Amino acid sequence: MTTVLAIGTNKGVTRFTGNVLFDEKIAGTCHLAIGRGFPNIGSKNTSAIHWDMVCDLQQDSTISADGEVFYRDGDFLI
Repeated sequence: MTTVLAIGTNKGVTRFTGNVLFDEKIAGTCHLAIGRGFPNIGSKNTSAIHWDMVCDLQQDSTISADGEVFYRDGDFLI
C-alpha cells in the first residue's frame, strides 16, 4: 500500500467543492492518500482501497520537519 502526503498550493480554488480532485489542491490544505494508485497515471501499486483525506490548515496549524516549522496557517514560511 502506498501513502502520499501533499500540501495544496492552488489559490485559484477558494472554497471546498465536494470534489476531492479540486479540494485536495486548495491552498492552505493538506491531502493524505492511502491505498491503490491510479493506473492511468502510471501507478503500479495495487490495493483494495484508495482513500483521500483533506484537512484545512488555514487556521491554528503548523507543519514541521526535523523540528523546524516550515508551514503555518496555510502559508509556507520559506
